[in-house]
Amino acid sequence: MTYAAITGWGKCLPPAVLTNDDLSTFLDTSDEWIVSRTGMRERRVSHVPAIEMSVVAASQALACAGLEGKDVDLIIYGSCSNDEGVPNSASGVQIALGATHAAAMDVNTACTSFCYGLATATAMIRSGMVKNAVVIGVELISRFLDWSNRNVAVLFGDGAAAVVLQASETEEGLIGTALGCDAEARETLRVRGLGLCYANSDVRFGDTLWDFDGQVIFKRAVHAMTEASKRVLLECGKTPDQIDLVVPHQANLRIIESVAKYSGIPMERVMVTVHKYGNMSAATVPVALVEALEEGRVTPGGYILMPAFGGGLTYCSLLVKWGDRVTPLGTSSRILPPCTETALQMVNAVRAVHDAHGSSHAGLMAPEFVETALAL
Repeated sequence: MTYAAITGWGKCLPPAVLTNDDLSTFLDTSDEWIVSRTGMRERRVSHVPAIEMSVVAASQALACAGLEGKDVDLIIYGSCSNDEGVPNSASGVQIALGATHAAAMDVNTACTSFCYGLATATAMIRSGMVKNAVVIGVELISRFLDWSNRNVAVLFGDGAAAVVLQASETEEGLIGTALGCDAEARETLRVRGLGLCYANSDVRFGDTLWDFDGQVIFKRAVHAMTEASKRVLLECGKTPDQIDLVVPHQANLRIIESVAKYSGIPMERVMVTVHKYGNMSAATVPVALVEALEEGRVTPGGYILMPAFGGGLTYCSLLVKWGDRVTPLGTSSRILPPCTETALQMVNAVRAVHDAHGSSHAGLMAPEFVETALAL
């Protein structure tokens, strides 16, 4: 039987740090308020496009696996903040890596995009369609975040990470998958202003209005991630005691703690990065995985559980059996260009543009035909 081993990993975190104290300069908030509700202390703001972050992360992952761009069969780009709608973002990564023989596709399931991409690439390798793949999780949310909304402005950050999968005859890599979507509550997390239903209107890109029902999302996230984790463990014949490490989506520290509790896994075996990076959406799971490897928390042959939840409301839990190697075969010299502004300066520049346009969120209701379709 063919498996899809994880043989390479890499990350790219922009250097500019936006602290809770920075946020309090333009929002009615404080470090204590944010930490007590989310566990977040800071997050990153990118000075480069998402594709550029992805290329750095993917280059590190390929070097870690001992591969070059020309060796790649497939690139999956998981994100809900693509640089462009057409052409797809994965093709931008392909040309930058020199992966001329690779297929390239985007996956958007919001915060679960990396996990869905990992499941997709694994299935394609196990079927024999491709022999290897690069799977990326990346977000550049700072460019379209509603910075006037305290409930969402404190949550999100930018970043990217990638893994390399290779066909293997040894049982390793993704061995269990539980995917789902709680579409009944999809309207509880919506970014108005993005998408073709707002085309040819007065809405400018970046002038967004976020629907974010925190209480409903919290409850559904905990339930969905817990039940998906229980399901994948049952299907794989594993118990919580056999899980060496949980690498969850980093949406909120209280969500992470609740999922661990109801899944029967102590927090000592949970990888947490939310205090450093906030919610990087599709990038949170792969960044946390890379940092777990860097910190020596991934053991050869160990079992890793990856629960996640995002807009849609999509959810999943993946069970990974790690291989023998936990150290890179090589490193890449590719890095981001220098950043000449602080995170707060970049955020204030985005806010100034929106203020100059007099954005009052007018016209951000979804067009009538969309609301009608959703009601059917």
